[in-house]
Amino acid sequence: MSADLSRRSLLKAGGGLTLFFALRPGSGLARDDAPGGEGAAAGGRLPGSLADTPRLDSWISLHADGTATVFTGKAELGQGIRTALWQIAVEQLCIKPADLTLRTADTGTTPDEGFTAGSQSLSESGAAIGHAAAEVRAILVSRAAGRLGAEAGTLTAENGAIRAPDGRSLSYAALVEGLDLAVNATPGARLVSGAERRFVGQPTPRLDIPAKLTGREAYLQDMRPEGLVHARVVRPPVQGARLREVALGEVEALPGVLKVVRNGSFLGVIAETEWGAIEARRKLIGLAQWDAPPARPAPGAVHEWLRQAPAETNVIAETAGLPPEGERIAATYRRAYQMHGSIGPSCALAEFRDGQLTVWSHTQGVFPDRDAIAELTRLPQSQVRVIHAEGAGCYGHNGADDAAADAALLALALPGRPVRLQWMREDEHGFEPYGSAMISQHAARLSREGRITEWSTDVWSMPHSTRPGTAGNLLAGQLVEPPFEMEAPRPIPQPAGGGDRNAIPGYDFPNLSVRNHFVAEMPVRVSALRSLGAYHNVFALESFLDELALRAGVDPVAFRLAHLSDPRARAVVEAAAKRFGWDSWTPRGGMSGRGFGYARYKNLAAYCAVALELGLDRDTGRVRLGRVVAACDSGEAVNPDGIRNQIEGGIVQAASWTLFEEVAFDAAGPASRDWGTYPILRFADVPASIEVHLVDRVGEPFLGTGEAAQGPMAAAIGNALAQAAGVRLRDLPLRPDRITAALGA
Repeated sequence: MSADLSRRSLLKAGGGLTLFFALRPGSGLARDDAPGGEGAAAGGRLPGSLADTPRLDSWISLHADGTATVFTGKAELGQGIRTALWQIAVEQLCIKPADLTLRTADTGTTPDEGFTAGSQSLSESGAAIGHAAAEVRAILVSRAAGRLGAEAGTLTAENGAIRAPDGRSLSYAALVEGLDLAVNATPGARLVSGAERRFVGQPTPRLDIPAKLTGREAYLQDMRPEGLVHARVVRPPVQGARLREVALGEVEALPGVLKVVRNGSFLGVIAETEWGAIEARRKLIGLAQWDAPPARPAPGAVHEWLRQAPAETNVIAETAGLPPEGERIAATYRRAYQMHGSIGPSCALAEFRDGQLTVWSHTQGVFPDRDAIAELTRLPQSQVRVIHAEGAGCYGHNGADDAAADAALLALALPGRPVRLQWMREDEHGFEPYGSAMISQHAARLSREGRITEWSTDVWSMPHSTRPGTAGNLLAGQLVEPPFEMEAPRPIPQPAGGGDRNAIPGYDFPNLSVRNHFVAEMPVRVSALRSLGAYHNVFALESFLDELALRAGVDPVAFRLAHLSDPRARAVVEAAAKRFGWDSWTPRGGMSGRGFGYARYKNLAAYCAVALELGLDRDTGRVRLGRVVAACDSGEAVNPDGIRNQIEGGIVQAASWTLFEEVAFDAAGPASRDWGTYPILRFADVPASIEVHLVDRVGEPFLGTGEAAQGPMAAAIGNALAQAAGVRLRDLPLRPDRITAALGA
């Protein structure tokens, strides 16, 4: 299988303009200081990722037939950004929708935009594409003005043509010849805005949905190129164990087995058929002998260990006002290890042909993954290409990068054949990087008037990003001989934060102190799980806020509004409460409750508030989620339907995390190896209804939405459960056995 068309061959095939291409060096973490709006260029700065990759031809190619290709370094993960970025490009380039193609993350053709993470795709790539497209449109208008003998200001661009007031026009196809876009963008391009817009702000069908609904090739797991062979890897029985010896001859002799690959403790097999690879893997498991790993802290006692482990402590927020007054109240909240639980096990395709290694992966960062794979395989970066292909259930740092590395090593052992490597379910559950266990300790003083006069928070957490960029951050890199050393994990700095993401309250507290205790040691591997520490921190903060409201005898929504001055935050809280009917709500049955949660994601992205009702079965501890109402302010809405999709998805996912998900451990380590030992939300547990109301801010910067709902949803569940049960649960997940135990106590 040959790689996708390169940009050079793409343009050559299309008969269009031959362009040069500029990439910036890999940036590691996604940037959090990017201007938010599509055309934001404060102080003359280019917006979003355009500041790092300013060449126009890095983003847009115009072809001789008048069509265009737009490039983004961001990856479609199911969040709908492919559609939203396409809408922005169509709008600003003023081209027919059918004439514009969007190509996503590929180290061979697209700009390097780091990771698709932190809900920053629109603020980074959307802003860059919008500005670049507007500037290219202006260049076309200027060229047309010269040919038509007209003032540029009198011309209009529409549907891939430049039109003069007298009816004359020139198509983009007529203007492409001799056009050179190998120039840097300049700030201040005039954007199509307001009433002129035809695509941005309109609900637009997702480009990725038809194939998924009709069973066509939609995911990397579906790819079956010509000449494909199948592979599996053998993982250690316990994380950290080393392979002592294995007899390969018996497996190499099996029918259909093409290659058994061992490199240190890395062990894999390639076969003509997938079943043949699975059978060979089973045989290898029985033959492999492993040395036990070094002793580690017992994960079952992780919260006690977290409080005692060496930690890097930083004060991330501190303010002082009038001397605090009132009763001091304290509470501690805990979160278990949780996993991504991707529905489709991690998968990758790799092919080594003519000295070039090409890897197809559902990684969130093709460039960092390319760098790590090049180091692992000891190939020059120029000989490694990583192309993003959407995975079935991929977000955060799951096993995608590790599977890509596995496939790369195996493809090197069988040149000329595309190798498909898929993890088994027990591999996915047992070896993906988990979301860190956490502790949040809160204390506050409450005046007699019901005002918070002092607030303090302490957060303990392990790392929330151990993504690859070097070979040591890949499982395969740690297994080969000699092994690569893992990068020393570091806390992600504010304002985004990692374990301390959203630990700083967005409320008006006169005396505030927030400390982050970063524990670098990992009893089991942890990394980025969607929303990082924000899910737990918002759950804890908003739960504690409810406890204080109840102590003060004040309605929870009114209590929040009394401590909230940000007008956009107030608007979202008021919208959710009003749409839910908060003031008129009455209990439905004996054990029912209503709950509320609010946060601005990372204190700089989308605003989201959630109100819900639930019922509780006293005998089983089972929670029945009823009506859920959310309000969201994401700045200007590119695709309102896409925003609703993301909020709805976040609500359902947070319900699963909050009520069910927890990694189980035994004496050997993680014991959650299937859906029986790691239960997730089932259809019967989905909320009875979900309503999402958008507060659209036309003309305002884009605000990341993909992770905005998880924390508020968790808090709303916890607060509603406290009302229904009459007792507060502070440990996530809120499992039925914990509920019945609390009721019995």
